[in-house]
Amino acid sequence: MRHRKSGRKFNRTSSHRKAMFANMAASLLKHEQITTTLPKAKDLRPVVDRLITLGKRGGLHARRQALSVLRDTVVTAKLFDELAERFKDRPGGYTRVIKAGYRYGDMAPLGVIELVDRDPDAKGQDSGPTMFGDDDEAEDEAAQAS
Repeated sequence: MRHRKSGRKFNRTSSHRKAMFANMAASLLKHEQITTTLPKAKDLRPVVDRLITLGKRGGLHARRQALSVLRDTVVTAKLFDELAERFKDRPGGYTRVIKAGYRYGDMAPLGVIELVDRDPDAKGQDSGPTMFGDDDEAEDEAAQAS
């Protein structure tokens, strides 16, 4: 029996689970909205809320604690500068989970987890190569090389 044992295992080892939530937390803080399975979104909430509370607390020790989870200095800087200022008057509840139907391949329930006062422009920002714009750069590089 799993009395008094909180959290789901997701059929992963503890180190895999810890890395997965660290990656998802960094993505959520970077893009301010991500889509994942509903159980993962629900278990990600306390991780992100704890990080935002560290950002609100400020200070070097809190920054190092957040950096040990996020492993990204850019996201950590955003957390302590931008997000901490945005949520300074809110006493908790920084994220919301919205049900988003079911995944086509395996009918897994999907959910959208987002920051409550999110910036719509942050969605998809710096998420890697895109379909638009990269072709022009590749053509310019090819023209310069020849």
